[in-house]
Amino acid sequence: MILLQIDSPTTIVSDTASTVAAAAEQTIQAVDELRFLDLLIKGGWVMIPLLLLAFVALVIFIERYITIRKASKDEVNLMEQVKQSVLNGKLDSAVAICRNNNTPLGRMLQKGLIRIGRPIKDIEGAIENVGKLEVSKLEKNINILGIVAGIAPMLGFVGTISGVIRIFYNISLSDNISMGIIAGGLYEKMITSATGLMIGILAYIAYHVLNIMVDRVILRMETDAIEFIDLLEEPGR
Repeated sequence: MILLQIDSPTTIVSDTASTVAAAAEQTIQAVDELRFLDLLIKGGWVMIPLLLLAFVALVIFIERYITIRKASKDEVNLMEQVKQSVLNGKLDSAVAICRNNNTPLGRMLQKGLIRIGRPIKDIEGAIENVGKLEVSKLEKNINILGIVAGIAPMLGFVGTISGVIRIFYNISLSDNISMGIIAGGLYEKMITSATGLMIGILAYIAYHVLNIMVDRVILRMETDAIEFIDLLEEPGR
């Protein structure tokens, strides 16, 4: 009997500790779910256009990044190969090299090589026109990132206003101010504001990163185009 009396409180304490631990674990899991999924859901309808904007911005950034990186490949080797072919009088070989390279610079030089024999002004004009077209292709859809960077924070602000409206509406229905009533509107208010700002900041960064990459390609194209024209104006050409 004494042993039973001793073991019984120990067993009760052990069971209580297990129950508390299980409850704590469930609470932690609930908090994790709230952070990763429930918070987004509680953001309300404004989260739908925000997530769409984030998806569009991501797709455009990846597609443009790959395209611009591809446009700047092997430019140094291309100019050297074209220069050697022109100096050796192998214009057909130079044209073939540009065609196989398949980059904006390659298409510019190809147009200039085809015009060899005409006045230098005509060659410069042809190269300049192709260059403008190639730059337009590189800059395609980049401005959409700038639009996303401006719209996303505004949508977040719309969510803020919607959350405040919900708070006052719920208070008017219940005629009672409590944290339970206020919490729903605060969730929507804070989540949409934070999401809009994050999407806007990331889109803004992506917009300027791509513009910097395009500017580098343009500078390289202009430099090589000038070098190509100088090559044609050398005595004996």
